[in-house]
Amino acid sequence: MPEMTEKISFTINGEYRSVEIDEEMMVIDVIRDVLDLTGTKRGCDNATCGTCVIVMNGKAVKSCNTPASKMQGANILTIEGLAKGMELHPIQKAIAESGAVQCGFCTPGIVMELHALLESKPDASETELSNALNKHLCRCTGYEPIRDGALIAQQLIRERMTEKA
Repeated sequence: MPEMTEKISFTINGEYRSVEIDEEMMVIDVIRDVLDLTGTKRGCDNATCGTCVIVMNGKAVKSCNTPASKMQGANILTIEGLAKGMELHPIQKAIAESGAVQCGFCTPGIVMELHALLESKPDASETELSNALNKHLCRCTGYEPIRDGALIAQQLIRERMTEKA
């Protein structure tokens, strides 16, 4: 029996795209295999490790278990869309400066999780930051440098918002 396909349209990293998908595809399949945006990592494929997190319509989403059909009309941000040219986003800077990167496999998902939280709630409590980070597995750094990076990122986001005001 042939697979059913459909055409979906969405905005990803500021660019409008239309692609053909089949009904079995997940968001991560479109991002990595169709669009060739490989910064979003495929880890567990069952929504437990957090490496696949992207931001969709302002919310952190695990792309490995979200049907690609949910992309229709969505505004999507991946790790590739954060930096402005060679200038890293404040969250990326903070994670790097805090020593929260070793192998780097978990980093894109963590950065995107923090982006979704801090863009919607720059004054998130330490508990809220911890709850966001608890959705991610890291086998290299331990979690203290990641937590420290999240706190630095929060401060940088607040400073950026003050400068824009």
